[in-house]
Amino acid sequence: MTTEDASQYHAQVKQLVCDSFHLSPDALDVTTPFDELGLDSKQRVQLLATIEVFFEVTIDLDERDRLTDIAGTAEVLADALRAKSGAAGSGQ
Repeated sequence: MTTEDASQYHAQVKQLVCDSFHLSPDALDVTTPFDELGLDSKQRVQLLATIEVFFEVTIDLDERDRLTDIAGTAEVLADALRAKSGAAGSGQ
């Protein structure tokens, strides 16, 4: 997974984070650690679930450790979308 692949999701992930945790978009950029925003592991699991619903993907719970900032979360999303499109293509 390249950074360029994931970067297309930065804005959407940032919006989900801001909406889910009532944060100002000005309060974070793609590399702001979620820990600095006060997001704990339970909130990262909540974010993971929100992403699954919003993008209709399945993400392994073990991936929550990669949800450290917008960029990392976008990478997880890009991986899940790639896996989804690969599974859809091979299953038909």
